[in-house]
Amino acid sequence: MRIVYLHQHFTPPDVPAGSRPYEMALRFAAAGHDVHVVASSRTEEPMIVPRSTPLAPEGVTVHWIPVKYETRMGFARRMWAFAVFAVLAGWRARKLRADVVLASSTPLTIALPGVFAKRGKRAPMVFEVRDLWPEVPIAMGMLNNVVLRWAALRLEQFAYRHADAVIALSPGMADGVVRAGVPAGKVFVIPNACDNAQFDIPAEVGQAFREERPWLGERPLVVYVGTLGRANGVSYLARLAHEVRQIDQEFRFLVVGDGPERVSVAHLADELGVLDQTFFMEGWIPKSSVPAALSASDVSTSVFLPIKELEHNSANKFFDTLAAGRPVAINYEGWHADLVREHEAGIVLDPDDLGAAAKSLVTFIRSGPRVEAARRNARRLADGEFDRDRLTAVALDVLEDVALRS
Repeated sequence: MRIVYLHQHFTPPDVPAGSRPYEMALRFAAAGHDVHVVASSRTEEPMIVPRSTPLAPEGVTVHWIPVKYETRMGFARRMWAFAVFAVLAGWRARKLRADVVLASSTPLTIALPGVFAKRGKRAPMVFEVRDLWPEVPIAMGMLNNVVLRWAALRLEQFAYRHADAVIALSPGMADGVVRAGVPAGKVFVIPNACDNAQFDIPAEVGQAFREERPWLGERPLVVYVGTLGRANGVSYLARLAHEVRQIDQEFRFLVVGDGPERVSVAHLADELGVLDQTFFMEGWIPKSSVPAALSASDVSTSVFLPIKELEHNSANKFFDTLAAGRPVAINYEGWHADLVREHEAGIVLDPDDLGAAAKSLVTFIRSGPRVEAARRNARRLADGEFDRDRLTAVALDVLEDVALRS
């Protein structure tokens, strides 16, 4: 089967970004399928005819479209990048033979080249929803323009109307797709997953990570590895570190990553007197380095702003924590909170009362048996429900079924 996979943010494993598209493409190819990925190269090159380069293993080819995109870009520049990529990716995808087209959003504009390729090749399209757009930007106040909001809602309907099946990354996202009018029978929940083999590392790797940081030693460590975007609300961790310091001065917080909120988070931590004291920040690291950081931690975090729509997230950092066999600390409700509580795999922190959250976190980490149990439970979830191989096989079943029915 020839799979044309449209994903603007597809990146190799040595680039700090989400690993889902790369890992899925590799597994599709390993299953014997011919996979063609159309993605943005994020370069400064002129927006001309894209290059095509092979990507190991055999069977995967990435067609790089030279359209620069960064999370630090302003709203207008990001919208321009989405639009240009949609046009160039559509023309490129239409030149490729396809038995099925997989178009992965966000951005929602990926629906345009997806439908263009579907019609040109008379192939079915599976639309993947990685965030509920435009619900999330509307809820965050990022899409207040009446015309843009109308256009986004129409584009959402356009995408769903032309999709032969929809993959949603969480139960809440699936509910949102059904609310938008898609029959429940066409919607499949396939969340982000755990790359368990990558996180099977010796304890010495985490110990070396600690020894490389004189400020850490054997102190309790709370880490955050991921994007510092507006939705993430990482300033919560700076405030939490300030509160924890009042209770236990031995605790250390480490934020690893980059994004538009990095400067403001550092500034807040400095104002609170915790920056480079108990709260430390480091830049992006490739996915291959994430296991070491998590192995060194006592707790790994996934945080978001207190907005209902963000509770449906399927963040990589949550699943990486499970794969690393580390307790996960989150500050939001929803399906992740249900998992954490039901399986006793970590702790759900109060998003509003920082003092209460600090007390809960310190009590949890200082309770050795509880932490050890949470580690085992986290890895049990990773090996069972969220194993990457198992979930990619489910996605492949959806693609094959849609292709056979077309």
